[in-house]
Amino acid sequence: MSYQRVFGPVPSRRLGRSLGINNIPPKICTYACVYCQLGNAIGMTDQRKEFFDPADLVGEVAKKVKELNASQESIDYLTIVPDGEPTLDLNLGRLLNLLKPLGIKLAVISNASLIGLPEVKDDLLNADWVSLKVDSTQQDTWKAVDRPHGKIKLSQILEGIQEFARGFTGELVSETMLVQGVNDGEENIKAVASYLKGVEPTRAYLGIPTRPPAENFVSPPTEENLNQAFQIFLEAGLHAEYLIGYEGNEFSSTDDIETDLLSITSVHPMREDAVSALLARAGEDFKIVDKLIKEGKLASSAYRGNTYYIRKFTRS
Repeated sequence: MSYQRVFGPVPSRRLGRSLGINNIPPKICTYACVYCQLGNAIGMTDQRKEFFDPADLVGEVAKKVKELNASQESIDYLTIVPDGEPTLDLNLGRLLNLLKPLGIKLAVISNASLIGLPEVKDDLLNADWVSLKVDSTQQDTWKAVDRPHGKIKLSQILEGIQEFARGFTGELVSETMLVQGVNDGEENIKAVASYLKGVEPTRAYLGIPTRPPAENFVSPPTEENLNQAFQIFLEAGLHAEYLIGYEGNEFSSTDDIETDLLSITSVHPMREDAVSALLARAGEDFKIVDKLIKEGKLASSAYRGNTYYIRKFTRS
């Protein structure tokens, strides 16, 4: 086998220390997203099937967990996050149930393309934490950014997410990946925010492509558009956060004001008065902000008469 079916644990702002599980072979997917860091899918399909024996896979996970426990390394989540779409696995529900006796919370990161199927919803109900992708609620934009398999219907996805949200007792989050000139416009963002308001995810993450994408034309939105998207989500009553490729030290405050500024602004933009208050508490002034902007680590953005500061990201 040329790839790892169990990997990590890796640090994650969303999930703490996450042990990853590949439940399907690489690049088998329902989408061929323009921003995919794995390149174009080699096996596009909308048909679920059996890939690996769940018992064998759980055995590998249990062995890894035992090794980590012996070395006193903690694991916060076992995360089904393959190099493709995890719900294509016909044994996903069985896999999740077999993992439960390990006593570690279970997470699944899905593109939501098959959530309209009752059996997929049932499988995902076995997880403690589920992330579902909503890049657009508009047909043409959805097709342009996610490039779905021809038999997949957006209406079924949107209805499926709503139905799943009503019955899921765990933590449900959404993820919206923004691509400049494709789905980062105000109209699309407002439509997504309006839809997610009805879903009520615990958090609504806004992501950008930070690794080499499948298509060369793909680039992240400007800081202005990213800030606008955040503010629109906020105005819709969503608990919005960024996923922009900079993890920083989000879990704690440090004695280093530069680190704190970069950590906070990698999760959400900070209004100028909030930055001033943080600097004052640290006994510093705005020279630090000017320095970080000059170094290309921080950027400013205006929205509705206020100035915000956001973590500067590296463009592809």
